Amino acid sequence: MSAVRAAADGDAVLGLTPRVALEPGSLDEAADAMRALARDRAAVTFIGGGTDLELGAPPARLDAVLHTRRLDRVKEHAPADQIVAVEAGLTIAALQRHLAPHGQRLALDPPHPERATVGGVVAANAFGPRRTRFGTVRDLVVGVTLVRADGVVARGGGKVVKNVAGFDLPRLLCGSLGSLALVAEVVFRLHPLPEASATVAVPGLTPAEVRALARAALDARLDPVAMAALQEGDRFRLAIRFEGFGPGVREQAERLLALDPRCEALAGADEAALWARHDALRLAGDVRAKAAFPPASLEGAVRALEPLAATLTAGALVLHPALGIAFVAGALSRAEATGSAVAAARVALRPGNGSLVLAAAPAALRAVADPWGDPPPAVEVMRRLKRELDPDGRLAPGRLAGGI
Repeated sequence: MSAVRAAADGDAVLGLTPRVALEPGSLDEAADAMRALARDRAAVTFIGGGTDLELGAPPARLDAVLHTRRLDRVKEHAPADQIVAVEAGLTIAALQRHLAPHGQRLALDPPHPERATVGGVVAANAFGPRRTRFGTVRDLVVGVTLVRADGVVARGGGKVVKNVAGFDLPRLLCGSLGSLALVAEVVFRLHPLPEASATVAVPGLTPAEVRALARAALDARLDPVAMAALQEGDRFRLAIRFEGFGPGVREQAERLLALDPRCEALAGADEAALWARHDALRLAGDVRAKAAFPPASLEGAVRALEPLAATLTAGALVLHPALGIAFVAGALSRAEATGSAVAAARVALRPGNGSLVLAAAPAALRAVADPWGDPPPAVEVMRRLKRELDPDGRLAPGRLAGGI
C-alpha cells in the first residue's frame, strides 16, 4: 500500500507546502494513489531527487506531492539488446553501478547523479556535457510507462507500438515537469562503457576563438563526446573530450593537439578535475540560467549574457559551443539588477531565435523575472496536450511556460 503521511517542510515545492505526501512502492500503488487524488480533485506535483525542482514556476495549487524514491528497481536488463527498463525513482548513479559490470552505461551525465532520478531526468530533460555526442534524454528513451491523472496506466514506445491518443509519449514527457502524467517506468537504450578517455584543453580563448576551434574540430571529422568552455577571467578554457577504444582516443586527441599549439592533453585525475570544475561552475550559487542560441552566434550570446553574470556574486559562464547552449551561474545580490539583466539578455538573444530560462532562482528574483520568459510559439499546442492528458489541470498546474 502507498505510504501516506502529513506533509512536512521537506515536501515543499518552491515555497508551497502541500497537505499530504504519498510514497508508492510499486506501479499498482502509484496507480491507486493517483486514483485517490483524482477522486479528491487534488493538485499534485511529483518529486524524485529534487535536483531540478527549482526549474519552472511555483505550482498554482499544491494539495499533495508524490515521491518516487520507493520506485527504485531495475525491472529488466537485456545486455545483448543494449536495453534496460527501470522504475522512475532509481538514481542515475545507482543505474550506472548496475550497468557497469556488464560493460554498459546510460550515456546521460546530468548534475548530481547520486540524487537525480530517472523520472526526474526525463521530466526536466536534464543533461550534462556528453549531450554533445549522445543527444538528450529524448534520444535515449525507448519507451515509458506512465500513470495518467485519472490513475490509468498507459505505455508508449518500446515493445508497445501503439501510443496513447496518437501521441509520441516518450518524447512528450521529456521536459514536461510532471504536468502531463507520472513517469513510473522508463526503457533506455544503452551504450558500451568506453575503454579509454582523454580531454584536450585550450586556455586563454576569446569567444570567437572558442567557436572557431570547436568548428575546426568538427570539420576535421573528430568525434568528441563532450565540448565545453569554462570562463576564466575574461577568457575561456575550451575542453574537448574523447572516449572509446584506446587507439582511437589517442589518435583523435593527437589530431586535435596538432590543430592549435596551445592545446594540452589531460587524462586521469587532471581530466576528472577539469570536468568536476565544469559541473561546479554550472551549479554555483542560487541563480542558474540556461541560454540557447545558434552555435554560429556564440559571440553575440556571450555579449548578451556577460552583463547578467556581472550582476551576480562570483557570476560565470559555461559554454557548450557545439550545442549552442550556455549556462550562467552565481549568487544573487541585487534582485532588481539581475531581473533587468535577464530581460535584456532575452531581448538580445531573440533575433537569433534564442532564449533564456531561469533553472534556479530565489523568490526575490522570481518576483521580478518570469523563469520562462515569453511563452514559446507552440504554447497553444502545449495547452491542447495538457487538456488531453490532464483535463482537470491537477498535475503540476502552472509550472510550465504560459502558466500551463
